[in-house]
Amino acid sequence: MATKKIGILTEFNYEDIELWYPYYRLKEEGHETFTVGPEKGKTYNSKNGYPCKAEYGIDEIQAADIDGLIIPGGFAPDYWRRDERILSLVRDLDAAGKVLASICHGPWVLISAKVIRGRKVTCFSAIKDDVENAGADYSDCPVVVDRNMVTSRLPKDLPDFCREIIALLKK
Repeated sequence: MATKKIGILTEFNYEDIELWYPYYRLKEEGHETFTVGPEKGKTYNSKNGYPCKAEYGIDEIQAADIDGLIIPGGFAPDYWRRDERILSLVRDLDAAGKVLASICHGPWVLISAKVIRGRKVTCFSAIKDDVENAGADYSDCPVVVDRNMVTSRLPKDLPDFCREIIALLKK
């Protein structure tokens, strides 16, 4: 299997395990994973204070450069959904059929990028109405795959989430 390049978004108040579990799990599979933040080299603390240094800035990443993007949850998606650079990347990745994986509050970014209408998704229960109002077909399952999009609800769903990301990367 060829090594794939997977970006993982980082920003203040990201959910620790939803960033680091996929980061290392995909490395374990032999993929190149790296963090992407609004600003390269800046350190962003998680909800619990765990630091993550952005290895790349969003201005350095184009859809053609990567094979997928992971959008962790926490409070960070509320920042990302207001950053047109991130929304543009998400739209471009979706249009190219590349892996878009989002967990917990991460689907907020998919909503703001307007790539969720007519798609099957799951998310944290608090944003269920948001995804439905954006035109998505919500399902309360540990993981939902719709073409190139993988969504999950909670940290306890991370094994299923990563399994499905890995499966899509093998295609």
